[in-house]
Parts: sequence; structure tokens; C-alpha cells
Amino acid sequence: MSFFRRFSALYQWLYTQFHRIPSVPRNVLITGGFLCGAYFISDILMGHTGGENNSALVFVLAVVLISLLTSGYRYGILASIIGTFCINYYFMVPYSQFSLSYAGYPVAMLSMVAISCVVCALTARVKLQAAEAVSREKKAKALYQLNERLNQEKADIQLQSARETIRGNILRAVSHDLRTPLTSISGSAAVLLASGEISEKNAAMLKDIKADADDLIVMVENLLSVTRIQDSTIPLKKREEVLEEVAGDAVLTTRRRFPDFQVELVLSEDILYLPMDPMLIKQVMVNLLENAVRHSGDREHITLHLYRQDNWAVAEVRDRGTGLSPELCQAIQSGRPISRDLSGDTTRGMGIGLSVCQSIIKAHGGFFAAGNNPEGGAVFRFGLPMEDFPNE
Repeated sequence: MSFFRRFSALYQWLYTQFHRIPSVPRNVLITGGFLCGAYFISDILMGHTGGENNSALVFVLAVVLISLLTSGYRYGILASIIGTFCINYYFMVPYSQFSLSYAGYPVAMLSMVAISCVVCALTARVKLQAAEAVSREKKAKALYQLNERLNQEKADIQLQSARETIRGNILRAVSHDLRTPLTSISGSAAVLLASGEISEKNAAMLKDIKADADDLIVMVENLLSVTRIQDSTIPLKKREEVLEEVAGDAVLTTRRRFPDFQVELVLSEDILYLPMDPMLIKQVMVNLLENAVRHSGDREHITLHLYRQDNWAVAEVRDRGTGLSPELCQAIQSGRPISRDLSGDTTRGMGIGLSVCQSIIKAHGGFFAAGNNPEGGAVFRFGLPMEDFPNE
């Protein structure tokens, strides 16, 4: 066993070293080696058999091996021609002399050349078919691996889709279950505040309870909206609306929730009449105005400005507060979800509100952007197409 392993290792090493030689010199060495081998074997056979001539079979065998081990069929044909002359010169009467004078010599030589050429052609075809079979096997293996990879990716996508569906269903279920008790808490707190039969300290606590309940109601509504739009469970109910009326309703809602803040509406001379889902667009405006109220630190310069820019109806929410971080601006411009770390507020859910705005505007085929005002403060801007382009 040890000897066999050593012999196998030696053979592999010699095979590797030999195939490092360039193609042409390697083919020439193979051709010359087998022709020399055929000559010596024929010479030995002739010494043992006397005048009986077996050299033709030996050279034909050499031609077959040369055709198998060299590239193409040129070396095999060349070997057959050289071998024919060697047989005539060395192993046929008169020896050591080329002659065609004896009967049968020309036919024998031509027959050997023809047989050798046919063998070379057949050998070349076999090698070509073998190479094609190897190529087909490699292609089939590559296609199989590609199919396996695509199936794996498909399974991953299906798994991710199932997870997203489960997550959306859980969010919707929790949001529905929370909305009713939160509304009840807010309403009860409002009734107690209106009764006037409580102390000043308890009234302040009730105001905080009502404010927190209203904030949670807004957050629940945002969660419902973003999950429904992302999962496409509800289609957009678009109709022709005047954007100024939707903006006025959003400003009134914000003023009722934050009576101590000054929120202004600035209109353009153009009437912005376009297809939209008014309830969702109002939600976008209310979210942006409430973010400005809660996060900017500005109480007097919050404005909602409407104007037309080419074929877009644009709405801007401006303030003169602390502005936005570069990371938050970059996240909004790239369209990726806003995390709590970027929102700068871990208690009020600014990221959820902005994600809702992004999803709603994207569903309308519009654009959403944010940046800092050179005069100070933040600017949130979204645009809606004035014509109802099909959603892609």
C-alpha cells in the first residue's frame, strides 16, 4: 500500500510538471517520444522474429496514443507519415533504403497513412465529445447551484414576508386594542376637567393624563396607517381635493391640541387642486406640525406653507428651533426608517411619525425631504403630483 501511494504521488507530480510545459513543445515531445519508442520496439521485435514484419502495427499503436495525448489531429497525421517512411526505410527490404519498387509497398504505405488519418480523426472527435460532455456537466452543475441559490433566496424572502405579515398583524391588533381604552381615558379626563369640582393639583394631573393619552392615540393611529400602507391592505381613496382646505383642517387640529403654540398657514396665489387621499395627507401635515411643536423648541414661528413648483403641489413645515442633525437629514433623504436614536426623542415617537409621512407620500407618488433653514430651525417638505400618475 505504501508503494502504491508513493507511485501515485510520483505520477501526480510528474503529470503536473509535464503539463506546465507549453502546448506546442509538449505535443512535440509526446510525438517524438512515441515515435522513438515505436522504432525501438519494432527493432527488438524484428531481432526476435527475423524477417516477419510487425512494425506497422507498432507504429499504428503509437499514432493512436499520439492522437489521444496531443491536442488536435495534426500531430497524429504527422506521426503517421513519419512512421510510414520509418517502416519503409528501416523495416522493409531493402533495409536502410527507401524503396517503392517491390509489389505491394505503395499500397501498404498509402493504406497505413489512410488508416492512421482515420484513427486520428476518430480520436479527435472522441476528445471533442468528451470536452463537450465536461462542459455540459460544468454548465449543468452551475445551473443547479444557481437554482439552489435562487430557491434559498426565495425561501428567505418568503420567510421575511411571513415575518413582516405577522409583525403587521400584531401591530394592528395591539393598536386596535389600545385605541378604545385610550380614547376612553382621554374622554374621561376631559369630562373631569370640565366639571370644575377638582383641586388645582388634580386638574394639572388630569391635564397631563389627557395630553399623554392624546399623544398615544396619535401614535396608535400612525402605527395603523404605516402598517396598512406598507402591507397594501387598504388602497388609497383618492379624489380631487383642494390642498388648502386639507391644510386648514390640519392647522385647526394642531391648534386645538396645542393652544399655547402659534401655528400659521401661508397660502400661495395658485389654487392647488389635485387627486389625493385627504385623510392621509391631513395626517402627514398634522404629524409634521406636531413634530415641530414637540421637538423644535419654537413656540411662535411654526408655519405651514403651500405653493406650486412646476407640476408639484408642495407643502413645507418650518420652524426656528434647534434644527435637525445631519444623520437625521441623511436618513430622511435616503428614505430609510427613522430610528429613535436619530429622532432625538425617545419618548414621543418622532421616528414613527416621520416613517408614516414617508410611507403616505411615497404611496401618493410624491417626494419627502427635510433639512435645516439657513435662518435657523428645521424644514420638512413634501410634494404631490398635480396629475394622477400611476403608482409604480
